[in-house]
Amino acid sequence: MITALDLSRVDTALATPAGWIELGLIGLCAVCGYLAARRLRVTTATEMEVLRVGVGGVNRLIFPLVTLLLLLAGTAGFRHYAPPFFLALALPLFVALALIRLVVYALRGIFGSSAWLKTSERAISFSVWGLLILYFLGVLPEIGAELDAIEIPIGKARVTLLAIGKAALVVLLTLAITLWLSGLIEQRLMRAGALDSSLRAVMAKSIRALLLVVAVLIALQAVGIDLTLLSVFGGALGVGIGLGLQKLASNYIAGFTILIDRSIRLGDLITVDGRFGTVAKVTSRYVVVRGLDGVEAVVPNETLVTTTVLNHSYTTREIRVAIPVQVSYDSDVDVALRLMEDAGLAEPRVLRAPNPPMAYLVAFADSGINLELGVWVKDPEQGQLNLRSSINRRLWKSFQEAGIKIPFPQREMRILGPQGAMGSGATSPTQPTG
Repeated sequence: MITALDLSRVDTALATPAGWIELGLIGLCAVCGYLAARRLRVTTATEMEVLRVGVGGVNRLIFPLVTLLLLLAGTAGFRHYAPPFFLALALPLFVALALIRLVVYALRGIFGSSAWLKTSERAISFSVWGLLILYFLGVLPEIGAELDAIEIPIGKARVTLLAIGKAALVVLLTLAITLWLSGLIEQRLMRAGALDSSLRAVMAKSIRALLLVVAVLIALQAVGIDLTLLSVFGGALGVGIGLGLQKLASNYIAGFTILIDRSIRLGDLITVDGRFGTVAKVTSRYVVVRGLDGVEAVVPNETLVTTTVLNHSYTTREIRVAIPVQVSYDSDVDVALRLMEDAGLAEPRVLRAPNPPMAYLVAFADSGINLELGVWVKDPEQGQLNLRSSINRRLWKSFQEAGIKIPFPQREMRILGPQGAMGSGATSPTQPTG
C-alpha cells in the first residue's frame, strides 16, 4: 500500500550516503532499461504476438518493465544494506509508466494512430504522474475531501463531484477495455478464412454490441446505480424507436437480415435505385455501391430489402453485353453477321465458351435492317463502354472493307412555287438530310 510522502524523510535520506546510493541505483536501472529497449526493440512479428500484445505494445513496454525488474532486484539487494526509501518511491512510478503505455497502446488499437491520440498520450501520462506526485505529497487526499464536500442536489440521493468523477472514470475505463477486447475478437474473426465474409461481419458486430451492453451494465453497477431504474429508460427508448427512430431501426434490422441471408456480399455487382456498381462496403445501416465512374452511393439497407435489386454476380459473374448495329437494305446480311461475330471473337475479354459471340437479325426498320451482336464477359467491373467502343471500331473498319453501308435517315423536300400552282409540277431533286 502506497502511503503519502513525509517531506522530512527526503531531507533525512539525502543527508545519508545510502540515499545517494539509492538515487544512483535508480539512475543506473533507468539507463540499463533504456539501453535494453533500444537493443531488444522488435521490428517484425514474434512469438509475443501469440498473446495478442502486438509488436507496438511489446516495444512500448520494454523500457518500463526492464527498469522495473532491475529496481525490484536492486531493492531486494539494498535491503541487506539499509531500508530503501527512494527505491520504494521509484517502483510505483515505473509501474504507472508501464500501465500508461499499455492503455495508450490499447487506445491506438481502438481509434487508430492519429495526431490527437499522440497528444492524449502525453496528457494521460502527465495526469497519472501528476496524481501520483500529489498523492506522495499528501495533497490528493485533501483535494478528494474537498470534492466530496461539494454536493449536487439530485433528488434525495447524495451526489458529489468526487462520486461523479469516479463514476466517469469507471465507465470510461470499462468502455475502453471492452472496445479493445471487441477489436481483438473482430480481428481474429476477420482472419478466419473458413467463415463467409458476411457471417464474419455480422458476428463481429453482434459481439461488439453485446460486449458494450455488458460493459455499461457492469460500469453502472460498479458506481452504485440501481439497474432497476433502467426499466423506465428502456420503456422510453422503445417508444422512441417505435415513433421517431423507426427508419433507423428498420435499416439496422434490414442490415442484419442482409448479412445473415447473404443475398448481397462484398464485391457483388448490383443495380439498385438506378445505380450500377460494385458493393464496396456492407454495414449494419447502409451499403456502399461504387459505380464504374468512381462515384460511391450510400444505399440504406431498407431500400435493398424492400425494392428489387439486380445482382449481376449472385451465382456467376458472367454477363451479356449487346451491341446493336443497323445496315442498309442492299447489304449482304450473312456477311454482316459473320463480320460481327469475328469482331467479337477478336476481343480478349469476350468469352469463347460456353457462350461464344452470336449475331442476330432483330428487325426490319424504316431506314435499314437492325442487327445485334451479343457477347459474354466475366469481368463486368472493368466496364462495358470500352468494350462497346472497341467492337464498334472493328465493325466500322470491317464494314467499309466489305462494302456494307450503315444507313442514315433521308428526307425528300418538294418546293412548290407559282409554276407548281399553274400545273407545271416542278420538283426539286431529292436531298438527303441528317
